[in-house]
Amino acid sequence: MEAWFLSQLHAFLAWFALPTVGLPAVFLIALVSATLLPMGSEPVVFALVKADPSLFWPAVLVATAGNTLGGGISWAMGWGAERGYERWRHHAPRNPRLLQLMQRFGPKACLLSWLPLVGDPLCAVAGWLRLPFWPCLVYMAIGKLARYVLMTAVLMGLFPGALSTG
Repeated sequence: MEAWFLSQLHAFLAWFALPTVGLPAVFLIALVSATLLPMGSEPVVFALVKADPSLFWPAVLVATAGNTLGGGISWAMGWGAERGYERWRHHAPRNPRLLQLMQRFGPKACLLSWLPLVGDPLCAVAGWLRLPFWPCLVYMAIGKLARYVLMTAVLMGLFPGALSTG
């Protein structure tokens, strides 16, 4: 089974050319995956670190930078969408519960930008609500850094037993 996994991993790395362009590929994939496009960057980070464990911190930091920049792009998209909506709306705005919670917690809500499925839209909602950009970006970076460190460390076996169910 391990031989099969290693052959698949090598084929995957060759397809993405990670050993050749490693960190730039991680940055680009992390950036794109932080927009509203359905894509995950963790497998690429893990594959690069698996191929060269000395790249743990550089890969995590580059992925965090790309993913945070992508979150900033989502914030800007939300900000622009809200401006367009305000121009054309003909009715009183509604504030669903999520919007009220975001307004209550402010930029700190962007700590949750690492969550699957809701994290990327959360960044866009922060822009929609015109929450301050730089504090939002800092909180996004903290959440995303924590996610990459923990997920990559667990997958690399740095926390033995973390993936076991018993």
